[in-house]
Amino acid sequence: MKEMNQKSTPLFDALKRYVDDKVVPFHVPGHKQGRGLKELSDYIGERALQMDVNGMEDLDFANNPTGVILEAEELMADAFAAQHAFFLVNGTSAGVQAMIMSACEPGDKIIIPRNAHKSTIGGIILSGAMPVYIQPEINDQLGIAMGITEENLKKTIKENPHAKAVFVINPTYYGAVSDLKAIVKLAHSHNMAVLVDEAHGAHMSFHHELPVTAMEAGADMSAASMHKTAGSLTQSSVLLLNSDMISVDRVKQVLSLTYTTSASYLLLCSLDIARKQLAINGNALLEEALSISRWAREEINQIDGLYAFGNDLNGMPGCYAFDETKLSVNVAGLGYTGYQIETILRKQYNIQIELADMHNIMALVSLGDRKQDLETLVFAFKDIAEKTEKVNLSKTIAIPASAQMIVSPRSAFYSPKKAVLLENSIGEIAGVMVMAYPPGIPVICMGERVTKEIVEYIQVLKEQKCELQGTADPYVHYLRVLGSE
Repeated sequence: MKEMNQKSTPLFDALKRYVDDKVVPFHVPGHKQGRGLKELSDYIGERALQMDVNGMEDLDFANNPTGVILEAEELMADAFAAQHAFFLVNGTSAGVQAMIMSACEPGDKIIIPRNAHKSTIGGIILSGAMPVYIQPEINDQLGIAMGITEENLKKTIKENPHAKAVFVINPTYYGAVSDLKAIVKLAHSHNMAVLVDEAHGAHMSFHHELPVTAMEAGADMSAASMHKTAGSLTQSSVLLLNSDMISVDRVKQVLSLTYTTSASYLLLCSLDIARKQLAINGNALLEEALSISRWAREEINQIDGLYAFGNDLNGMPGCYAFDETKLSVNVAGLGYTGYQIETILRKQYNIQIELADMHNIMALVSLGDRKQDLETLVFAFKDIAEKTEKVNLSKTIAIPASAQMIVSPRSAFYSPKKAVLLENSIGEIAGVMVMAYPPGIPVICMGERVTKEIVEYIQVLKEQKCELQGTADPYVHYLRVLGSE
């Protein structure tokens, strides 16, 4: 195996040469280095639009790389201790769907946590696989889903011994991590591939105090959102492969089905540069991120009515370890919902957090955060608490139990549908997904029986003005269910 120079950025260097050569462009994109889109060029700068090019010999082709993009992908694979890496420009959603399609054929069973992202259901529909849902552990105090346990997986595998793959979230949006090494060992002992959604864990390989990653645990594939936690531009992610069960040719074949032939070189270059930064300086940058996150967590936990959870959850069901860069805070003790706190922080303190739910908010602390940013957040929390008359809402609103799957998501997707009032949908079979975004976890999936508890939960989310997605009706007054109009 050749030694890799992690200080190099082959793709970025090639693009800089292209810009410096002042090439006369008779190729797409039509704005021709920004001259044809002057308003945007004036705002973001000429250089960014000069870098917005398309595939050519010296810049390689993203959907079939043999040159500098391939070199950059090989460096990415080396940095993550994988056999192969594939740059993605349609987010980790594309990677999740590619993993499922690479591991499963129509009719194959795949074991999936019920709190998986909506892209997982998309992968199920595209692949024709049959989902076997495994219930994640629920933390009743916080009102959130955690990871899955080895014991629960054993039971599920026993009931579904011919499943082709096990899908794992590492970490959850809130930071909880399952015992990934034990899960991989168990799944492999039953000849099942392990696919890992690491949308929120791309940074974890680069600091020893962060949880174990998919490649470190021996998983077959993982999809990691480099843009979320590792510094690249929004929409850029990486698909990692390290498997004796899934061939690289199969993965390439799957990716070729949906991969754009006009990948953004700004996104691709950001992956090349972010990988270099992580490989060379990631430990130091993450040390600082962990330090300020820990400081903020301690400060917040001294504020009456707030609970910033973290490593204290380790050892509880579904939480083998915790990613401390997720500054998750339970706000119920202040008498507010997470949605209300999100609005207050934005409108009164000019702070935008990553995630809110009925009882919690989550602030993402990453490579680009500074101590002063966390000080601003802590001050805002202290100020809110001082101005608030405490009315403890610590009684959590229960997450409804997973609905019964009546038909497969793929069959439901292609079935005739009709619109009914939300309150009249009880007992019907959902023809859509309904999810709060973020985090994009379906409250109900297509093909599942709608229950009274699910309708009531959706109504609560609507009352809180939560962003609901997945329905034809953006206000979710109506729900599309299986059946003819």
